[in-house]
Amino acid sequence: MHRILRSLGENGERRNQRPAVHNAVPRLLAEAPNEVWTWDITKLPLIRGGVYLSLYVVLDLFSRFVVAWMISLKENSALSQQLMTEAITRYSIQPNQLTLHQDRGSPMRAHGYLEQMRELDVTCSHNRPRVSNDNPFSESQFKTQKYQPDYPGRFNGMSHARNWCEDYFDWYNFEHHHSGLAGYTPER
Repeated sequence: MHRILRSLGENGERRNQRPAVHNAVPRLLAEAPNEVWTWDITKLPLIRGGVYLSLYVVLDLFSRFVVAWMISLKENSALSQQLMTEAITRYSIQPNQLTLHQDRGSPMRAHGYLEQMRELDVTCSHNRPRVSNDNPFSESQFKTQKYQPDYPGRFNGMSHARNWCEDYFDWYNFEHHHSGLAGYTPER
């Protein structure tokens, strides 16, 4: 029956659908430090099953230098605002100097966070919707972190995670010979 109706052009069963939207692939180029930062949040599991800490990490795209990081019990936009404001102040970022790339997590899309970035004259760039690999630099850093031989897998608590991350980021910034930097360290 459907073939007959289709041949006659009378198979109006299908509803009108919204046309597909094709988002452009984010292409960011940094020619000097503090032009483009990329950031993301990962989970750090605790020994107690089902409980996680949130690790926020901000990475300079040019040098792969970790400019800021923070561990929290939760993931929210107020903490994101605090971290970004402190990092922008610490590195004396001028208006319209910085592009900040992030995925589409709720802390990265929150109105308060985006408004704060507008007030600081920071350009925000986001991943395409439902595309997991538009933030490869942050994801690569998390993989380097979690594949470290001394990575504990599960942390005892906040202080254990903070102490381990302090040592890791010190090593990453000043001793790690980065393949994306022709074997140089991220240190500026």
